[in-house]
Amino acid sequence: MKKIGLLPQILIAFIVAIIAGIIFGPSIDVVQPLGDLFLRLIQFIIVPLIASSLIVGVSSTGSMQTLGRIGGKTMLFYLASTLIAVSIGLLAALLFKPGEGVDISAAGSPPEPTETGGFINVLLNIIPTNPIESLASGNILQIIFFSIFLGLGITMVGEKAQPVFRFFDGLAEIMYKITWVIMRLIPIGIFGLLAPIIGEYGLSVLLPLIKLVLVVGFACLVHALVTYSIAIKALGKMNPLTFFKGIAPASLVAFSTQSSSGTLPVTIRCTEDNLGVSKRISTFVLPLGATINMDGTSLYLSVAALFTAQAYGINLTFGQIMMIVLIATLGSIGAAGVPGAGLVMLTLVFTTVNLPLEAIALIAGVDRFMDMFRTSVNVTGDATGAVIIDRSEKGKFNKDNEEETVAV
Repeated sequence: MKKIGLLPQILIAFIVAIIAGIIFGPSIDVVQPLGDLFLRLIQFIIVPLIASSLIVGVSSTGSMQTLGRIGGKTMLFYLASTLIAVSIGLLAALLFKPGEGVDISAAGSPPEPTETGGFINVLLNIIPTNPIESLASGNILQIIFFSIFLGLGITMVGEKAQPVFRFFDGLAEIMYKITWVIMRLIPIGIFGLLAPIIGEYGLSVLLPLIKLVLVVGFACLVHALVTYSIAIKALGKMNPLTFFKGIAPASLVAFSTQSSSGTLPVTIRCTEDNLGVSKRISTFVLPLGATINMDGTSLYLSVAALFTAQAYGINLTFGQIMMIVLIATLGSIGAAGVPGAGLVMLTLVFTTVNLPLEAIALIAGVDRFMDMFRTSVNVTGDATGAVIIDRSEKGKFNKDNEEETVAV
C-alpha cells in the first residue's frame, strides 16, 4: 500500500477537523491538548532554529558584498509585495463595501489598546540590550538582529571564527533533524487546533460579518494567485503550479496555527525540499520574512479600516487613506508573527486615522477566521521571496567567493 504523503494527511486532518467541530460543537475542545502539544513543540524549536539558521545563513554568504546584495533584494521585494497587498485590500473594500448595512451597535467593549510607542521606538526596540534575555524571552525581532550581527562578525573575522561557525552549523543541522520529527505530527496538531475553533464559533458567528470575512479571504486569494504567480513566473522562473504545490503544506499549517513564526520550520523544509531553494538563501530570507513580511496582515488592516469607516458612515479623506497605506505597509515590520498580532496593529491604524476603537470588539469576533487567510498569505509571500532571491543569486555566489579569494 502506497504511503500517504504529508500534504494529503494535512488535507484529511483539515476536513475531519471541520466536520468534527460542526458535529460535536463546543464539546470537541477535548482534543485541544493535541493542538497545544503541537504548538508547544513548534515553540520549543523556534528560537534555536531561527538563531542557528540565521547565523549560518549570514556567515555562509562569504562576503559583505553578497550579504548586502541579498539583504537589499529581500527588503525591496518584501516592501513592494506588502504595498501591493495593501492596495488590493483597499480596492476590494471600496468595490464590495463590506461595512455597509452592518449594525455596529453589536460591538461590545473594545480590547485594551496596546501601547506601540511609535514607529521610532519599534525600530529601537529591535536592538537587544541583553541578547541572552532576548533568547530566553523569545523576542524574535531582537533574536534576528543579534543573529545577523553575530553572522556578520563571523564573516569579518574569517578563519579564526570557524570554530564558532561550525558550532552553529552543527546546531542548525540538529534543529533541522528535530524539526523533521515534529513535522510528522502536523496532521494531529492541525486537528487539535482547528476542531475546537469550529466547535466554539460554528458558522453563526460569521453571519453578521460574513461579508467582511469573504472580502478579506477574496483579497488574500487574489494577492496570492495573481501577485505571487506573476512574481514567481517572471522573477523566479518557476511554474506557479509547481510553486503552490510545493509550498501547500506550509500554507495549510499557517492556516491552522495562525502563526508565521510557528510555521517557519515547515516553510524552510518546503522551500528547500520542494522548491529547490538553497539553504544559504532560505536560512536568511525566511526567518527575516516570518517577522517583517506580513502581506496578509497589511491587506487585512486596509480592509478592516475601510469596513469600520463604512459601518460608521465616515468618509475618509485621501490623506487618511494614504496614511492607512503607510501604516499598514511599514507597521507590518513591528507585527509579531503570532496569532492575534493583527488586532494590535489594527489599534494603531484606527488611532492614526481617528476611527472608533469600539469597532475592534466587533471585528475581534471573527478575527480568528480572517487570521487564517492572512497568515497563509504571509507564509506564501515569504516563500515567494525566497524562490525569487535564490534564482537571482544563481551563479553569483561562486563568483563573489572567487573575487574574495583573489582580493586576499
